[in-house]
Amino acid sequence: MSGILLSLVAAPLAAGFVTLPLPARLATLARWITLLCAVYTVGVAGWLVAQPGTLIEMWPLGPSGTWDLSLIANGVSSALLLLTAVVYATAVTTSWRRVKAGVAPFHALLSLLVAGVFGVFLTDHLLYFFVFYELSVLPMYLLIGIWGSTKQIPGEGPFRRLFEDFSIGTRGYGALKLTLYLLVGSAALLIGIFLLYASYERSFGVGTFRLDELARTPLDGTLRLTIFLLFYAGFGSLAGIWPFHTWSPDGHAAAPPAASMMHAGVLMKLGAYGVFRVGMIALPAAATEWGWIVGVIAVINILYGAFAALWQTDVKYLIAYSSVSHMGVVMLGLATLNQTGWTGAVLQMVAHGLMTALFFTLVGIVYEETHEREIGKLRGLGRRMPALSVVWMIAVLSSLGLPGLGGFIAELYTFVGAWQAQIAWAIAGAVGAWLTSIYLLRVARTMLFRGPYEGPGKDLYGIEWVTPIVLAGSLILIGIWPRLLIDRIEPQIEQWLRLMGITS
Repeated sequence: MSGILLSLVAAPLAAGFVTLPLPARLATLARWITLLCAVYTVGVAGWLVAQPGTLIEMWPLGPSGTWDLSLIANGVSSALLLLTAVVYATAVTTSWRRVKAGVAPFHALLSLLVAGVFGVFLTDHLLYFFVFYELSVLPMYLLIGIWGSTKQIPGEGPFRRLFEDFSIGTRGYGALKLTLYLLVGSAALLIGIFLLYASYERSFGVGTFRLDELARTPLDGTLRLTIFLLFYAGFGSLAGIWPFHTWSPDGHAAAPPAASMMHAGVLMKLGAYGVFRVGMIALPAAATEWGWIVGVIAVINILYGAFAALWQTDVKYLIAYSSVSHMGVVMLGLATLNQTGWTGAVLQMVAHGLMTALFFTLVGIVYEETHEREIGKLRGLGRRMPALSVVWMIAVLSSLGLPGLGGFIAELYTFVGAWQAQIAWAIAGAVGAWLTSIYLLRVARTMLFRGPYEGPGKDLYGIEWVTPIVLAGSLILIGIWPRLLIDRIEPQIEQWLRLMGITS
């Protein structure tokens, strides 16, 4: 089926360019074009997950072969492709009634973002990897800056004072802060890419951007550490690693629900995948020598994010800091450099992507109906929105790791892998999971079950049912049938560990 992988990138790219110029009177057409494209990508990604082995496509783009576009769908990338497609489709259904102005450009930007994400997960050409990466992160500036929330962002700081002087508003602040952080990260990536390319060319007499070939580059200690840190900080800034995480809560708070879903559900996983695929697998010696840095910062992420979430009064900020903590679990799994931990990291990317997308769509619905995000002012909301409350509890229970839901198997694999690598990391991860249960259950009790809620609000209805059913159903499916993904993920991880010389 030659061309199936290329179609994953081409379909949302085409959908984006087709919907972008549509006039306001054809808003419904823009929605349907984007939804049909998203459903197509779910079907293709699901088919890839069901296939054994690795699917490879080569697309010539130059006479020498150096610039050929190679697309590879293996067990790890297939799982992440399916996550992206599902979040893409549910982001469209979430926006169906909620986005009323600029419908066509909104959906066009959403599709262009997804095309970039698919490209990153599929290519093994480092320069195209970077191009797709940039395509995936830049639309977020416009999605937040144009369609974002105008609710005041709490707190003070130099960024706030600077941006307020320019009168760019809340959504402008969130969008610009996110973009500045990610542009600095992109600059670090570009430097790392060309340092690695030049080192390979100096050693072998010819340059290459193929990741598996770059993994053979001999690097001295200082250069190896420099390139590793450039990739780790560059990609890690998108993954929300401490101390480059501060853009994330403000970005989440300002973003419209669909953008928050893509931001936390997909883009943060894109950053973690970059650390994984480029920073570690393409730099095996550096990962073995300096992987402990990833583990230490992951522990800080887990505990800092959890403690920060404990003190939040804005429910969207609470979910945002919870994401910082959960992304620490992903990075902890990567730091283990063993099969169990890496399997757990990939599972955590998928489970947390679904879970946080579910949280943000529910928070978006609550805010649209009640015009409120303060936890104390939403007391007893469960009586007004019983169906939403049931789905909210599924997300909560998955997030705190209840057996039978996707979050449990992901954290189990990650913490077992951490125990095998460094016992202190596993203990810190367990403490983070305990703190997660405290703040999530406390918020659920307050929002859903305490006090009579007297404000406005309407429960889930119509197309809004699609998103929670799909996302909550996916979390339940992974929880009761984890081998669906594990059987695809583990063989690829075994192969990477052998290539890195960690296992024989």
